[in-house]
Amino acid sequence: MVKKVFKKVVLTSKFCNKDVTDIALQCIEVLTNIGIEVAVTSELKQIDKKLYIDKLKVIRTADLVISIGGDGTMLDSAKNYGFHSIPILGINLGNLGFLTDIQPENINNSLLDIVSGKYTVDKRIFLEAKINERKKKFIALNEVIIHSGSIAQLTEYEVYINETYVYKQRADGLIVSTPTGSTAYSLSGGGPIVHPSVNAITILPMLSHSVSTSPLLVKDTSKVSINILSERINSELCLDSHNKLPLKKGDTVSINKSKNQLHLIHPKDHNFYAGCRSKLGWSAGVISN
Repeated sequence: MVKKVFKKVVLTSKFCNKDVTDIALQCIEVLTNIGIEVAVTSELKQIDKKLYIDKLKVIRTADLVISIGGDGTMLDSAKNYGFHSIPILGINLGNLGFLTDIQPENINNSLLDIVSGKYTVDKRIFLEAKINERKKKFIALNEVIIHSGSIAQLTEYEVYINETYVYKQRADGLIVSTPTGSTAYSLSGGGPIVHPSVNAITILPMLSHSVSTSPLLVKDTSKVSINILSERINSELCLDSHNKLPLKKGDTVSINKSKNQLHLIHPKDHNFYAGCRSKLGWSAGVISN
């Protein structure tokens, strides 16, 4: 008999296509066969309406959320449920899958191992951002981006760390990313890959009008403040490719680590460097003619 660490598991996704449905049905079969209660979110309600529960009930009652899809689905799951201290397990149906590391062909064995306690917990930070002194805070798992809002237009800003002046830049924008985000948009901009266990935030100018600009790593306990200086450029604040918010001259964006953490569940054999090798082609050889 399988020892059950999780009593109630909720399945979620951004879509309900055939691939997602097949995986969800497989998860339901495996889990219910060992006596684990299973529920689904609204996106998967058409699979079985009797299993549907709303977001608030997920937050109140779930022991584990299984996110079926790619890293985009995991971002939504992390902010909807992981931010509220519910552990998240990802089944990868996307391309890279840095956050969703169970492959469809390994579902049965991986699920049985994990629900019996054979897993590791990977704690990831969230960033909180707010504009000026407004009370509303916005959450990001990967990155907070300030950009000009237009192609080939520069925005001007000042950066302060813990209220200490750092620099003034004219650039396409600025990326402030977590270690989780270091393998996302920041990587495309030439930022460093940061191991998830490193307590740091990366600050990376985007196509800066300067020959001496480099990424800057600061402690994740730092408060990052960006003052918008551009008058004619309609800058924007973007969080994990969502929540596009307009910025104007004189606005200040304040960014800091949230008190909440994401608890990612991985199989026991999970290895960050192996993931980088396979997903980024680190060990790809040179093909000769």
